[in-house]
Amino acid sequence: MKRRLARVAAGLLLLGTVGALAVSQRLAPAAAEATPELFVVESGDSLARIATRLEAAGLVRDARAIEWLARLRGLAGSLHAGEYALSAAARPGEILDQIASGRVITYAVSVPEGFTAALIGARLEEAGLAAAGEFEAVANDAAFAAELGLPAERLEGYLFPETYHLPRGQSPRAIARAMVEQFRRVWRELAPRAEERGLGMHEVVTLASIVEKETGAEEERPLIASVFANRLARGMRLESDPTTIYGIPGFDGNLRRRDLEDEENPYNTYRIPALPPGPIASPGRQALSAVVEPAESDYLYFVSRNDGTHVFSRSYREHVNAVNRFQRRRASK
Repeated sequence: MKRRLARVAAGLLLLGTVGALAVSQRLAPAAAEATPELFVVESGDSLARIATRLEAAGLVRDARAIEWLARLRGLAGSLHAGEYALSAAARPGEILDQIASGRVITYAVSVPEGFTAALIGARLEEAGLAAAGEFEAVANDAAFAAELGLPAERLEGYLFPETYHLPRGQSPRAIARAMVEQFRRVWRELAPRAEERGLGMHEVVTLASIVEKETGAEEERPLIASVFANRLARGMRLESDPTTIYGIPGFDGNLRRRDLEDEENPYNTYRIPALPPGPIASPGRQALSAVVEPAESDYLYFVSRNDGTHVFSRSYREHVNAVNRFQRRRASK
C-alpha cells in the first residue's frame, strides 16, 4: 500500500513538473534575439484578439498562455490601444506590462514660434497625427476654449510652440489640450510680472503674437514690445502689417492701400486704435517675456533694414528718414 501511494505521489509530482515546464516554455521569449517591431492594438480589441495577433506576429509562443497570464495578473481590462515597439526577445510578461502601461510609440512634431493654428494643423497632418481641418475646428471651438479656462473664444495664440512627442490615434482635442497645458506652464512663470504691469493674459498673448510676427531677432523683441507699449499708452494705432494681413481672407502676399483702409477688418491696426481682438499666431517664451518686461525706451516707430533687423525712431520725422533710406530707395532699385 505504501509503495502504491509512493508511486502515485511520484506520478503527480512528475505531472506537475512536466506541466510547469510546459507552461514555462510557453511563456518563454519567442526568440533569443530580435529587433523591436511595430504592433498595433486597435481600439476595442479584446484580450483574446490581442493574444492571437501577438502569436501570429511571432512575438509570443502561445496565445492561450499569454491570455491566461494576463487574467492571472488582472490585466485583462487594462490593455491600451496604440502603436507599440515590441520584441520577440522579450518575455510575454514584459510585453503585457508595456501594453498595460500604454508605453506607445511617439513621434516628434516641432511647432515653431509664430505658427498659426492652421499651420499647426497642417504640420500635424503631414506627420500623420491629425487631420488639419479637424484640428483647426477644435482650435476655433469656443466651448472648448471655455472648457480649458482660456480668456478667449479660440485657441489661437495659446497653442504653445514646442517640440511635442505624440502618439498616433490621439484626438485633435487631446493634442490641443497638451499644447495649451504647455502654454500654462510657461504663463505661470510670467503671470506675476504681467500682474505688476496691469496686463491680463489675453492682452499679453495678443501683443506677444504681434511681436513674434514683427521680428525674428531675439535681441529686438523687448524693443519692439516697448514701441507697441508706448504707442498704446499714447492712444496711437499699432499700424502693424502682420495683424492686418491676418484679417485678410486668402491673402495673396500683396498688402495694398485698400487693405490698410479697410475698416471691416477687425485686425486692421491701421484703423483700430487698440489691440486686435486676439492673437494672430503662437508666441514663444521670449516674445511673451518681452511683453511683460519690455525695454525702457521712448521709441514710437520702427522700420526694417531688410536684413532681419530694424531701425527704431522716436519721432515721425526720424521714421520717415529711415523709411526713405531702407524702404523707398530699395523699392526704386
